[in-house]
Amino acid sequence: MIEIRNLYKAFNGKKILNGLNLTVRRGETKVIIGRSGVGKSVLLKNIVGLIRPDAGSIKVNGVEVTNLEEREYNKIRMEIGLVFQGGALFDSMNVGENVAFVLNEFMDLDKKTVDDRVADALALVGLKDVQDLMPSQLSGGMRKRVSLARVLCMEPQIILYDEPTSEVDPITAAALNNLIIEMRDKLKVTSIVVTHDMNMAYKVADSIAMFYHGQVIADGSVDEIRNSKHPVVYQFIHGEAHGPITEDESLVFGHIIQKK
Repeated sequence: MIEIRNLYKAFNGKKILNGLNLTVRRGETKVIIGRSGVGKSVLLKNIVGLIRPDAGSIKVNGVEVTNLEEREYNKIRMEIGLVFQGGALFDSMNVGENVAFVLNEFMDLDKKTVDDRVADALALVGLKDVQDLMPSQLSGGMRKRVSLARVLCMEPQIILYDEPTSEVDPITAAALNNLIIEMRDKLKVTSIVVTHDMNMAYKVADSIAMFYHGQVIADGSVDEIRNSKHPVVYQFIHGEAHGPITEDESLVFGHIIQKK
């Protein structure tokens, strides 16, 4: 469903994606793990065209998207839902207006159809009769559910989740994990989930890929990653303070100090 080959992206001369390769099968939930700054969220933004890669290939459902004009890309975007880390709700709109935003802006649908799809999407994420509430009246977990409902209104083939359990309590995180699994099982969507939360990764993933230095250094089933002996993967998933990641960062930091 998503095929990425030799993808490069740099900001201010610093390579974030450095020849990255990744494949996500149709109907699969692929979880991406790795430390902050290794390009996980950058990859999601490249897939939906919020930013464009410097080089490489991204195919979505067989279509090469890196060279598409905006009008053509918009057709692809209607098949992809991105659940932003903070929810990205419009503070001046109520819940119903937020969820209906894409439908009203980009689809020629009558009001009853829009209202029905909004209500159905909110029900899917466990929220009913909240259309008139404002984002400021919602908890962090509710905001993320509303963000997911907005995506579900589009009836996408692909859902991208950027740190869906960040800044929520463990009970809300567990509920969001169950929602992701439910979306896969009920709607048969293809998903990429970016997270630091290994409990979430193990629960929702069909497969897990780890990013390091802008590349995928491990990609396998939950059991394969959980039992990996790769020193970088082992250190990250067990949350150990000392190891190759720490040593690598110390070398970089030492180089910066010497340079200064």
